[in-house]
Amino acid sequence: MLSALFDLSSHVALVTGGNHGIGAATARALAACGARVLVSYLRLTDQPDPGIPEKYRDNRAADAAHVLAAICASGGHAAALEADLADPTTPRRLFDEAEARLGPVDILVNNASGWLADTFAVETRDRFGRNLVRVSAETFERQFSVDARGSAALIAELARRHAERKSSWGRIIGLTSGGANGFPGEVSYGAAKAAPENYTMSAAFELAHVEERSDLIHIVEPDEVARIIVYLVSEEARLITGNIVRLR
Repeated sequence: MLSALFDLSSHVALVTGGNHGIGAATARALAACGARVLVSYLRLTDQPDPGIPEKYRDNRAADAAHVLAAICASGGHAAALEADLADPTTPRRLFDEAEARLGPVDILVNNASGWLADTFAVETRDRFGRNLVRVSAETFERQFSVDARGSAALIAELARRHAERKSSWGRIIGLTSGGANGFPGEVSYGAAKAAPENYTMSAAFELAHVEERSDLIHIVEPDEVARIIVYLVSEEARLITGNIVRLR
């Protein structure tokens, strides 16, 4: 069990897009390790689409009550708040809510997305039978306002509060997709997800203490390497393959 491997009982996490899928699973996993979790979500009503399962549309339209119930049933601590990350006031509101109900946030998981399938091509359906729309200012704004601007604003809010508290510990996780090769059939989604990847990498360098900066020399202790190896050989790391782990 995760709780036997990782102790997060002294930490508070904010997970966006936490009412279903990866976000919900992450909220449950963090809570199982003892973290107190604020689940942020936004109910979305999607039009029927022959290429998208009805279950997925139902999940996107649901609140986070079932996530909280699962966490509480397992003895965890969590709260939820519906909020639109396209609203510039949302980051401050989420952190205020988390601090009031759970304590200061030191784990941020940027998972939420304004996803839709848009394309530069003329086709109206992709290979999965999903409806496609042409790239437009509207498709750009819907996805970049959440995936890019929303993620950046959340990182900035965490960084500001982190500095004010003179905190020495924090984690930022950003969910990405597509990468440098683009994302055909979901082009704005792929581009928007590339932005938080870059923001998160910048934050990793800017917010680390000087002695922990990965662009400076750090003499790695054998025990530090051993801990990474133990994780990599564990079942929890089964999705990590064909990668180089760079140690600072």
